[in-house]
Amino acid sequence: MNLHSVDPKTLTPEILGVFDTRYPLLTVGDRDACNTMTIGWCQMGRLWNTPVCTVYVRPERYTYQFIESHDYFTVSVLPADEKKAITFCGTKSGRDTDKIRDCGLTLAYGAGGAPYFEEADWVLVCRKLYAQDMNADAVVAQEKILPFYGEKGGWHRAYVGEVVEAYHK
Repeated sequence: MNLHSVDPKTLTPEILGVFDTRYPLLTVGDRDACNTMTIGWCQMGRLWNTPVCTVYVRPERYTYQFIESHDYFTVSVLPADEKKAITFCGTKSGRDTDKIRDCGLTLAYGAGGAPYFEEADWVLVCRKLYAQDMNADAVVAQEKILPFYGEKGGWHRAYVGEVVEAYHK
């Protein structure tokens, strides 16, 4: 394995730049079953004096049932040359295909048995702390935000996870 453990406190400035240029994979499940999906929305910072990562999942997504039923999730940032896998995982449903097998990705497991990918440049292993549904009533800048909703599906649920492990190549 080329990944090594790092202190999450040292990642924040550098990994935020990575999130801005590459779409990470959100992966949830265990050794028996898991799913991954490409995410465009991901936040990292501090909340409740804890390093956290927040991800967003619509109820229509196959990954939703996994993140609802598991205590841990991972965020893996693949190398830029893995664009084909990132696109595939963002356009195909795990209901219809085994995306991990089809992309030739190698599973590894972190805290809580959370699956992530050995091919990743960066990995965050997160323990769920909080979940809340987003809703139209809370949107202040409706003209900017509401176009993201409607035909594409329902409102996302935000999941705040404590970063319990971090890996970097």
